[in-house]
Amino acid sequence: MGGDQNMSDRESLRRLTRRDLLKATSAAGASFVVGAGFLAAPNAAWATQMDAIKPETFATLVQMARDIYPHDKVPDEHYVIAVKGYDTPESADMISTGIAALDARAQELKGANYLDIGWERDRVDVLRSMEEDAFFQTVRGGLVTGLYNQKAVWPIFGYEGSSFEHGGYIDRGFDDINWI
Repeated sequence: MGGDQNMSDRESLRRLTRRDLLKATSAAGASFVVGAGFLAAPNAAWATQMDAIKPETFATLVQMARDIYPHDKVPDEHYVIAVKGYDTPESADMISTGIAALDARAQELKGANYLDIGWERDRVDVLRSMEEDAFFQTVRGGLVTGLYNQKAVWPIFGYEGSSFEHGGYIDRGFDDINWI
């Protein structure tokens, strides 16, 4: 039956036109558009397909990533790339269980699922209450490399990349730092 459901999801995704996607994304206040096996930005600037994790779970994971390492100038698509590695059969149970625990804690502390909490400060309170949990530590640790090793985000932070192949920092303007 699982194969029939996947086929049905794929067929409904194929029938989704760009116009349908844009209509769905125009809903006021939507953080993500969740569909059959996919997640998209409200402005349709990016979309990703899920293979092992439910789109709602993945949307919560992306919001969690943004709340752990918040950078207003970094677009959501980079957070999606950072956590996309968890969308595997091997990680699906851990992520689904962790997000369920996150939602339960959010319900307990704030009376809503994590993704439905409107204020970042309130979501951070929920995360702080879970920061010793293995799930939180796994996601936080994975984000360090998953987010900051993306060459596309380096210019946002003013990082020019490795200098070794250019003679090192001494020969490459080690003293041109303008943000200190």
